[in-house]
Amino acid sequence: MRNGWLLTGDIGYRDEDGYYYITDRKKDMLLVNGINVYPREIEELLYQFPGVKEAAVIGKPDPRKGEQPVAFLAANDGVALEEMALLQFMRRKLANYKVPRRIVILPALPRNATGKILKTKLRDLPIP
Repeated sequence: MRNGWLLTGDIGYRDEDGYYYITDRKKDMLLVNGINVYPREIEELLYQFPGVKEAAVIGKPDPRKGEQPVAFLAANDGVALEEMALLQFMRRKLANYKVPRRIVILPALPRNATGKILKTKLRDLPIP
């Protein structure tokens, strides 16, 4: 507790009517060239691409830029995702610094017992 607030690590905002919205987790936030990048924004866009079943974005250390976004995806059955098509789709809708520098397509993303995607496991995977 700090100043009457329970610190959970969630990031959000309050609208003009006083409603609170949770937008992401602080520990998942990326720092790209000194700018905050919220993985959830990128993930929500990836879910709009046809054939994407699962999506998760993490930050990989970059000696010049701090971190760079990397996207991990799993496709729906029978769908072959193309990295170039995904990148073009994202470039039309995101600022350049938010576009993942790598897209890794896996058969399925690692999950815990409750079904939550385990970004900690994704951070341990080698990125080609």
